[in-house]
Amino acid sequence: MLTATSGKPVVRDDERIAEFEAQRPRLLRLGYRMLGSLSEAEDIVQEAWLRWSGVQDRGATPAAYITRIVTRLCLDHMKSARARRETYVGAWLPEPLMGAIEPDESVPDDVTLTLMLAMERLSPLERAAFLLHDVFEVALPEVAATLDRAPAAVRQLAVRARKHVQSGRQRYRVDAAEADRIARAFFVASRDGDTTALASLLATDVELRSDGGGRVLAYPNVIRGLDRLLRLFAGLTGKTYFRPVLLRTAIIDGLPGYVSADRGGVLQTTALEISDGRIAAIYMVRNPDKLRHVAAALDK
Repeated sequence: MLTATSGKPVVRDDERIAEFEAQRPRLLRLGYRMLGSLSEAEDIVQEAWLRWSGVQDRGATPAAYITRIVTRLCLDHMKSARARRETYVGAWLPEPLMGAIEPDESVPDDVTLTLMLAMERLSPLERAAFLLHDVFEVALPEVAATLDRAPAAVRQLAVRARKHVQSGRQRYRVDAAEADRIARAFFVASRDGDTTALASLLATDVELRSDGGGRVLAYPNVIRGLDRLLRLFAGLTGKTYFRPVLLRTAIIDGLPGYVSADRGGVLQTTALEISDGRIAAIYMVRNPDKLRHVAAALDK
């Protein structure tokens, strides 16, 4: 640390870079969970670096100060993002984050895709208050300073958010071996149109959401109910000669799932929400704009 003639501390460039890089993974997680897009979160974090790097008198610890910048940038960005969402073609799902299933890992008890979808019902301020306070464990006074609201108002935001997203909390935990087994079993049964195997895997009130973004073929509406899904998968096997290829099982946004390829090399992630040992929801992302990080991970 160098000291200027004014007596104020001056942070060296290498110290500032080190401070920021230590926070980058956390900032990306926050940005992703605010926006549902890793690529947009990366842009936000880069903008936060540009703003933070030129500030001399920050008046707070680096973690608190940078978190404040990222949160406020996300809140500004969500205005345009929500406007784009209104014209989005078909069902919208968050950009999938993929992690390989390791033999000794359990599915993380963290913010899952199910919870992220539940958070879509929140206002931007409610979402920020919930994530900062309940997920990232930021103290209430600091959350209030970040959102420029009184602590009592922020407490109410967090309480309302908590009530709205309670149904999205993961209640049925699946260990890694079981996650891998279910993902492989569902892939094979759905690929083959095996209605007997599918009936043993799916819940009665199962639903399927598919996000193609208008770029590739996808189901435009949510499909609900065991009978409808059995007819759907049985019918698919008779309509195409190409059988999807399983590329990798994975944890996708905290849920068991896999990455597959269809005809023409179209990638797809499939995440499976498990409840009481059966698949309660199926989330398929096919929009290539949302799968760039997945494609890059497959190339490694």
